[in-house]
Formats: sequence, structure tokens, C-alpha cells
Amino acid sequence: MKRGRTLIVNADDFGLTRGVSRGILEAHQRGIVTSTTVIVNRPIDPALVEALLASGLGAGLHLNLTLGAPVTNPTRVPSLVDADGTFIRDAREAAARAKKDEARIELGNQIDRFRSLMGRFPTHLDSHHHVGRHEPILELVLDFARALKVPVRSQDDRIRAAVRHLKLRTPDHFVGESGPEPYWTAARVLEHLKALPDGVTEFMTHPGHYDEDLAYSRYGTQRDIELVGLTDPRARELIQREGIRLAHFADYGRQETGR
Repeated sequence: MKRGRTLIVNADDFGLTRGVSRGILEAHQRGIVTSTTVIVNRPIDPALVEALLASGLGAGLHLNLTLGAPVTNPTRVPSLVDADGTFIRDAREAAARAKKDEARIELGNQIDRFRSLMGRFPTHLDSHHHVGRHEPILELVLDFARALKVPVRSQDDRIRAAVRHLKLRTPDHFVGESGPEPYWTAARVLEHLKALPDGVTEFMTHPGHYDEDLAYSRYGTQRDIELVGLTDPRARELIQREGIRLAHFADYGRQETGR
């Protein structure tokens, strides 16, 4: 029996900058973005939080151990920070240096910060720079997901198998990346929508408006191009024509994942 096609379009990095946050909201209002993940170790304009809460977007937590300062006092988590008290930018190095107990404290505090900010628990968990793919961080992310009873992002079959071994929900397929060139151009959005497989697929996206606060990032102006691609009217038309169901992590059922 054909399972049908469900698509979660997640915009990473809400709270990274005002321009990124505004772009994510716009990508939902005018486009196909259904979900976002919030970075909580940076100050967020309360008006943007209110707009997110009112938007209907699913809102998960973008667990972060690679950008900025921890929400925990750095003296309590010395293995997670450099001499300046900020996270190590490289995800592999950050995970390799992390002491498990210290990482557990910081990730737990980020969950608490999200709950304080949003008034509820996150719809799902993923991680900045994919630091959650590496041990011991992966084990901790799965522990927290199991405690919260929320789905987790799976970037590949290895992660998906680990997630499903614990009876946690995760999409069947994952598409998306960020690099020197913008990923979700209008052409690529339409290409992937036309080839969308049965089951639940997550598109990881990074829309936004470039601003001075984003000047440090290697993925800055590319976000404006993603925003154009994700709000292209042809994408919404194709989704409707093909009978693809748009969803976020909190509103797709276990029967759709096969778990």
C-alpha cells in the first residue's frame, strides 16, 4: 500500500540574528517552511519570539555547542569552551573534547532556556553544525529526546538506525546542506519536490535576510537566495498538485514513519 508523502521543511537557526529570524518567519508566511529550530544561547528580540509563537510554525531546539558562549557558566563546562569561554567552532573537535557530564549540563540548560523562552518543550531536537552526529553528544541528544518524547533529526542511515533502535520518531529521508553555494535555489526546491519519495522527508533549510550581524558567517548572503527559492509560488503549486502533505515534527504520526 502506498504510504503517501509528507514533507517537513525545517529552517535552522531562528534567533541567530534578527535578519535570519525575520527571514524564517517570511519563509513560512509566504512559502513552504513548516518548522524551525531555535538557538537559545544568543539574545532574541521578544517581538520575534511573540511572532514565532503566533506563526503556527513548529519550533524545535537547535542544540548548540559550536557557536557563541554556553548558557551555563563556562567555569562549570570547561571542556566545551576555549580560553575565551566560547564554544569551539569545529563540530568534530567540540565533540571530541567534550566531557559527557559537562555536555549533559549544557544541553539540559539549553532545553530549560527554550522552555522559559517559548513556554513549552520543543517539537524536536537537532543540532548546530550537526554536532549531535558525534559521540558522546549523539548519546546525550537521544537521551534527552527519549526523556522529552520528541522526534530527532536523522542526517543519514546510521543516525536513523540509532534513533529508531530507541523507538524514537525520525523522518524516513533527509535532504539539505550549506556550503559555499546556496543550497535551496528555486530550481533545486522544484527538483527535490518532483522526486520526493514516499514516507516522511525533512528538508533542512537556512533562509534569512543577510545583515551585519551575519557578516562573520560563511553562509550569509546564501540565505537570501534560499528565501527566494522557498517562497517561489511554483513550489506551493507543485505541492498541492502532487498531493504532498506539509507538516512539522509535532503533527506527523507514528504510522507515517513506520515506527
